[in-house]
Amino acid sequence: MDQTIQQLEVWCAGEDWCPVTATATLIGKKWHTVVLHRLLAEGPLGFNALQDEIGGISSKVLSDVLEDLEEKRLINREIVNEKPVRVEYSLTELGASLESVILEMAEWGQEHLTAAEKDGSIA
Repeated sequence: MDQTIQQLEVWCAGEDWCPVTATATLIGKKWHTVVLHRLLAEGPLGFNALQDEIGGISSKVLSDVLEDLEEKRLINREIVNEKPVRVEYSLTELGASLESVILEMAEWGQEHLTAAEKDGSIA
C-alpha cells in the first residue's frame, strides 16, 4: 500500500469519515484535481502543454502542484531524452485510480453549476 495513504489511515483510523478525509487530503487543493483531470483527459503532457491545457495557473503554482502530486505518488515525472531535453508528466496507477472520482466531480459540477448560473443558487 502507498506510504502516504498508510500515514493518513493511521492519522484518522477508526473514524467513519477516514476514507473521505484521506482522499480529500490527497486531491483537495484547487489545482490538484484540475491537473489530474487534464492528465486523465489528455494523457502524458510536458510542463508547457499542461499549463496551456489548464490556463490561468502560474508557472510557480503549477510547479508546486506537480511536485506535491509527485510526492503523493499520483503522478510520474519523466525526463525525455530528446533535443532539447524535456520533462513529461503522467498519472501513476494510483493517480489513474482516481478517474471515477474526478469524472464524478466533473459531472456533478456540470449538472449543478450550470443550474446555479440560471437561477443564482445551487440546485
